[in-house]
Amino acid sequence: MSPVRKPTPATSVLPHRPLRADARRNYESLLAAATEVFGEHGLHAPLDEIARRAHVGNATMYRHFPTRQELILAVYADEVSSLCSQGAQQLTNDSPGDALFNWLEAFIAHVASKRFLAAALTDEQTQRPPALLDRWHRAMRDTAAALLHRAQRAGAIRPGIDAWDLLILANGIALAASDAGQAHRLLTTIRHGLDPAGL
Repeated sequence: MSPVRKPTPATSVLPHRPLRADARRNYESLLAAATEVFGEHGLHAPLDEIARRAHVGNATMYRHFPTRQELILAVYADEVSSLCSQGAQQLTNDSPGDALFNWLEAFIAHVASKRFLAAALTDEQTQRPPALLDRWHRAMRDTAAALLHRAQRAGAIRPGIDAWDLLILANGIALAASDAGQAHRLLTTIRHGLDPAGL
C-alpha cells in the first residue's frame, strides 16, 4: 500500500500573511458574513451587506478583499479548510468506518451547498491559476485517503478501493440527490457495498 499523506492543515489551504488579532477578527467576521450572504442571495449579492453583517466598514472589507473574486476565493478556501479539519478530527473516532462515512457525508453536504462557489472559481473568465484549485482537490483527496486507509486497516472497508474513486461517487451523490435524506441513503448503499462481509 502506498504511503498516505496526512490531511492538509486548514491554515495551508489558502496562504495569507499573518494578521494582528483585531485584523484577524475582522477577516473571520467578513468570511462568515460572506458565506451567509452568498448562500442567501448568490454571488452577486451587495458587498455592502456583507460588510454590514460583519460589523465593519467598507474600507476594512476592501483592505482584506480588494475584489469580489478575492472574497469568493477566500470563502471557498475557508470551506475546504473546514472540511479538511473535520477529516482530521474524524481520525480520532474510535470507529474508523464511521469516521470515513461521517466525513463523506460532510463532503457531500459541502459539494451540494457550495458548488456555486466552485463554479465561479472555475469559470473561464477567472484569472486564478489552476494550481490553487489543484491544491484544494489534493487536500480533500488526502483527507479521504487517510480516513479510507485507516478504515481498511481496521477491516471496516474492503481492500482495493481508491480514495479518488470514492470521492467521485460521493460527488455524484451530491449532484444527483434531491435532499439530504436521499443523499444519506445513497451513501449507506455505498457503505454496504464496501463492507468486507459482502465479499
